[in-house]
Amino acid sequence: MSPAAPRPDPAAVDLAVVLDQGPLLLDGGLATELEAAGHDLSGTLWSGRLLLDAPEAVTAAHARFFAAGARVATTASYQLSFAGLAALGVDRAGAEVLLRRSVEVAALARATTPEPYRCWVAASVGPYGATLADGSEYRGDYGLTVAELRDWHRPRLAVLGDAGADLLALETIPCLAEVEALLAEVAGTGIPAWLSVTCASPTTTRAGEPVAEAFAMAREVAEVIAVGVNCLDPHDAGQLVALAAQESGKPVVVYPNSGEEWDATSRTWSGTGAGLADRVPGWVADGARLVGGCCRVAPAEIATMADRLTD
Repeated sequence: MSPAAPRPDPAAVDLAVVLDQGPLLLDGGLATELEAAGHDLSGTLWSGRLLLDAPEAVTAAHARFFAAGARVATTASYQLSFAGLAALGVDRAGAEVLLRRSVEVAALARATTPEPYRCWVAASVGPYGATLADGSEYRGDYGLTVAELRDWHRPRLAVLGDAGADLLALETIPCLAEVEALLAEVAGTGIPAWLSVTCASPTTTRAGEPVAEAFAMAREVAEVIAVGVNCLDPHDAGQLVALAAQESGKPVVVYPNSGEEWDATSRTWSGTGAGLADRVPGWVADGARLVGGCCRVAPAEIATMADRLTD
């Protein structure tokens, strides 16, 4: 694979400064877009499998989100881990290649945009439970200590932090122990990151803990440039945006699902989408500065959200 195109102006990547100037649009559901293009993501690696089999398809999907108006691409590394890849016969060196490739293909897509200086790549750091492929990220009932979670996340964070992304997306985190572990690992590194929790209600994490505590944990971590929520019911997002702003004192990141329901056992979606674009002005008014969609949110919805951000 060709190396990702470098930025002509490295000073232009300071996303924290950009967020002070107004909201920025994230992409949508990468897996949704890859499935819509006909790819089978039924394995344990989910979108990450295509980094092995068809990396050009991942680049193309990122490019479609950029074309729709997204200014941040979130990489296909969400489900990748050293342990998960080892179980599939991929050694440590191979795992590092795939993690780095997730950043490279997103950066290649950015290079096709009219203004690559105004687009960013966020390296996805999914929760421990995502790599189990059993729905654990929607429960957070791992039974692991903070120290154990730190040990598990550390190698992947080290590789992704060195892979050339503009920031880390610590996303879909379901429990306070994992929030604490990830914040402890990024603190002092100098690598910018956002922290995004997934919630069961407007007040609780997926593990049933007070989500306000998760937001407050990030307040003193300089590396965290935004705090918020993703992969949740859009009806809950508004209250959580306001709470994240209040408790963290930082810009807010928000990217809910489409509103459909996911069954982790049957691995199927049901119900109808809620539509996100009409909610964007309210989120921005309450402090959201990184706004987008998660599961089942396609480029067409991102384009509509882009219109609302420029109204």
